[in-house]
Amino acid sequence: MKPVTRLHSRTAVLADENIDTDRIIPARFLTTTERAGLGKLCFNDWRYLPDGSDNPAFPLNQSQAKGCAILVAGRNFGCGSSREHAPWALLDYGIHAVLCSEIADIFRNNALKNGLLAIVVSEAEHHWLLTHPGTELTIDVEGQYIALPDGGRIPFQLEPFARHCLLNGVDQLGYLLQHADAIAHYEQHLEQAA
Repeated sequence: MKPVTRLHSRTAVLADENIDTDRIIPARFLTTTERAGLGKLCFNDWRYLPDGSDNPAFPLNQSQAKGCAILVAGRNFGCGSSREHAPWALLDYGIHAVLCSEIADIFRNNALKNGLLAIVVSEAEHHWLLTHPGTELTIDVEGQYIALPDGGRIPFQLEPFARHCLLNGVDQLGYLLQHADAIAHYEQHLEQAA
């Protein structure tokens, strides 16, 4: 995992509420543990027409949404079943942050563990972001704020361990492996004490 310290991008908006993980990536695509290539399946049933062509009504298919790495989503984003494929698909699609007033806990935890910023903002801030698509934002993970174009800031909170892992580009296993010598020393000490 690469360190996630700062992200600068325009925003794309999916204002629908209760976008569940099956809408992010349908269950029929959960047959792989490979992350690469899942982006083309992201929002599959919403993004494409039955003939496989782009659905012109899908907000992320609009020209102004192309290249946006920050998604402002409707309330209760990522609800439904737990699946790491959902953040994997979003990341592979090019989304590196989701901003919302309410993000499902399991999705948020899976996202942060995989390097996808899942940031909860206040209702008022969320409403402003929803009504201003295409706004250029800078997300500062170390400072825990979102910088607005007018110089204003939206503060946010990340769980300290998740923030540490993001800033240092390590997942939970990587964090443990960084401490392998200390763990081995501790185990050796326990064996000697027994």
